[in-house]
This record gives sequence, C-alpha cells and structure tokens, in this order.
Amino acid sequence: MKTNRIMALALFLALLGSTACSAAEKSDANTVTITVIELKGNPNGSQDEGLNEGLKRYITDGKDNVKVDIVTVDRKKALKNSKYKGLNLDYMPLYLVEKNAITEEKFGDAVKNGQLRTYGDFIVFEKQTGNGIDLNKKAVPNQLEIFVMSQCPYGVMAENKIIEAYKQGKMPKNVKVNIRYIVNAGYGDNFSSLHGSGEWEEDVRQLIVKKYAPEKFWTYLEIRNKDYHSSLWDDAAEKAGLDPKMFKEHWKEGLDMLREEAKYTEVNGVNSSPTVIWEGRVRTNMNALSKLPGFEGLNEVKDGSGNAAAQQPSGSC
Repeated sequence: MKTNRIMALALFLALLGSTACSAAEKSDANTVTITVIELKGNPNGSQDEGLNEGLKRYITDGKDNVKVDIVTVDRKKALKNSKYKGLNLDYMPLYLVEKNAITEEKFGDAVKNGQLRTYGDFIVFEKQTGNGIDLNKKAVPNQLEIFVMSQCPYGVMAENKIIEAYKQGKMPKNVKVNIRYIVNAGYGDNFSSLHGSGEWEEDVRQLIVKKYAPEKFWTYLEIRNKDYHSSLWDDAAEKAGLDPKMFKEHWKEGLDMLREEAKYTEVNGVNSSPTVIWEGRVRTNMNALSKLPGFEGLNEVKDGSGNAAAQQPSGSC
C-alpha cells in the first residue's frame, strides 16, 4: 500500500449509496459527466453503484447548482473508439471523470500529487472500485486472496469468517486461501501501517508462521485475533504450539517477505482492508464473495459460539 488519500476517498465514497444514470449528452458548465467503461453482463466488471452515488455527493458538495450525469460505455465499443485509445481497458470498470473547472477544483491537488492522472478530457480513476476484473491477468484456479491489515477490525472479521467457514465445512473444496498484508514499505527496514508499527510487526510474525509452521497458521491467527491489539503476541504463539524464539530467528527474512507484500498490494492496486481477489482476476468483498459459485455456504456460517451468523465486515480500513 502506498499512502493514497484519493484512493481511500474513493473507497469511502463507495459506501455512501447506489444510483446510476445511463444516457449521455455533452455537459454544460454546471454539469459533470462521469463515463464508466464496463464489461457489460459481468457483475464484477460492471459499474460500482455505490461509487456512482459517492462521487455525485462529493462533486456536488457545496455546489447547489451542479449536477452529475453518469454514462456507461460497453468495453467492446470503447476499444473501437479513438477517444479512449491509450487508456488501460484491461481492468474493468474504469471511471473517467470529465475534466472541467468544477472537477479540477475538487481533484486538482490529487492530480498534482500524482494520486490521480488525467487523460485528454478526463480525470482517470483506475482500480478504485469495490468490484472489478483484471482481464489481462491469467486466472489462478482456486486461489482466494484476502488482503488485510492485521489490526484492522474489518480485516479481522474477514479472517474470522474464513476460520469459522473452514471449521463448519462451508468452504468450497480445493480452495487455497492466502492472507496478504497491506503495508507501505520505506527505505531499509522501515515500514508504515495505518494502525502503527505494532501492526506491521504482527504482519511479519504471521508471514513467518505461514512459511515455517504453515500447519499452525490458522490456529495462531484464531488465537491472535481474539485480542489483536495486545502486545502479548508471544502468549498467542505459545498457545498455538509455536516457539516464540522462531520470530527472532527469522525476523530479517520476515522483513523481506513483508517488503514483497507491499510490492504485491501496490501492483494490484489494493489499499482497503479487507479486499478479496478471486483466482487472481476478480476483485470483490466478503459480502459479495458468497454470491460467487461455490461460496454460497458462507451465508450459513455461524459465529464462534454457534448461535448466530458470523459477523460480516461492514466497512473497511
């Protein structure tokens, strides 16, 4: 993860609601048109209705006379339109906000800082939707990646949901779950994470367990998640049957692994915990995961006491 305020903004905006328009005319001075290039017929590559509404609210905030129109364009048609030549249409959906005086005021600083870029008459929002599909990537069968910050409450909820799903036999057979870590790598052994140094240090410990004691990883995670803010990680390790000395022994390698995690999350444009990527191509969230074929049983997962449905992440870090 790189510190990216505008990407965090986009994810926040996506939580604000859902509405979309579908017809197009050239904008007047008080109208902003947002073009969404989408993979029609594919729910993962289609427009993010929550982001639609969120962008509307953000752009019109404090501007009573401004309206926002949202126009959708089928990717097949966009590929044949010279207006979009030079844009990356491999990741769908792609949001293009009309560049005018209104949007330059709203997003100008983000463009100057390199957090957003412009292309022709557009301000480009790439990989900033809650759902998406990367058409240029080769599918990795049965791979489920869950990107988290180890001290993010929503990320912990996602992990606990998977833990209970395994215990209750609700996970599809042959699915390989890989927890990935969202962190910003600096120079040398310096890292930064949203919830402080204790978070990235815990990331390192979990990476070490994954490599050197993979059979105990989920046990350690389940115990650690019961009090993930605690500094008594060594108690959790011992309860999981691990020797706490292993972390000191492999710490340098753990830092190297965390640096690779930082690169991987950046390449995939991930900055929100939790984020789910299925088979290397499909980006979704824990709520939507249960709609994918084979994952329907996640809706039936009970919490640790077996008395109620396991809590779903209701937000993100």
